[in-house]
Amino acid sequence: MTYQDITVAIESRVLTITLSRPDRLNAWTHRMETEFRQAVEAAEADEAVRAIVVTGAGRGFCAGADMDILEAGAAGAADATIPPPAAPPAASGIEANYAWRFSYLLRVRKPIFAAINGPIAGIGLCMAVFCDFRYMAEGQKLTTAFAKRGLIAEHGISWMLPRLLGPTHALDLLLSARTLVTAEAASLGLVKALPAEGFLAAVQALARDMTDNASPRSIGVIKRQVYDSLFQDLDTAWRRADEEMQASFASEDFREGVAHFLEKRAPAFTGR
Repeated sequence: MTYQDITVAIESRVLTITLSRPDRLNAWTHRMETEFRQAVEAAEADEAVRAIVVTGAGRGFCAGADMDILEAGAAGAADATIPPPAAPPAASGIEANYAWRFSYLLRVRKPIFAAINGPIAGIGLCMAVFCDFRYMAEGQKLTTAFAKRGLIAEHGISWMLPRLLGPTHALDLLLSARTLVTAEAASLGLVKALPAEGFLAAVQALARDMTDNASPRSIGVIKRQVYDSLFQDLDTAWRRADEEMQASFASEDFREGVAHFLEKRAPAFTGR
């Protein structure tokens, strides 16, 4: 597929999606949103892909919504905002929680790594908090931005950020819209810091190491367990785990997991 606002590349079963509007610090657009989701859904369906890394071209990760959109909104243009996708008619119960703009990332069976190589703000940060892992190059900057633009906590960040940081830290970042550098963001647990030199390659190596050495089937099931548990009580989560454990015993990856351990060799998981 040909893209305009992103690029896609795969190496060693790790798919890298690069937000690619470097002249605008990869500011988010309608087209970028559509292309990004198409790329993620294609990666989800591709057995050759075991992990997804998201990064930015040039010196930025994503500076938030494109200023043309914000300026149009301030002028009262009807199409100024980026409308959230409607929940599919079939989405009900727990599945309805995964039908929104970025929450669908929680339902992707493969781990998603945000490789934050440069400044990140607004809707770019909203997307990143719905990734499974956030790595940030040392010396970069992060801000929620909304309150300083007369906006509110959009795109699910008011739900996800308190679950990552706790309510007090989440409110601090959302209400003040202050700018953090990598070190403080890491101290809060929002990101993990890595050296700027060789940053993207380091994140890709982490993604590759995880998915080379762990069962893709197990990763997909565990990821769903963790996020579903945010909407479940303990009894429901426990019963689900018991069901999934029984299913695991019948899988190829369980047999391979035992075999490679006993034979003291690298695993060759199939995801089945």
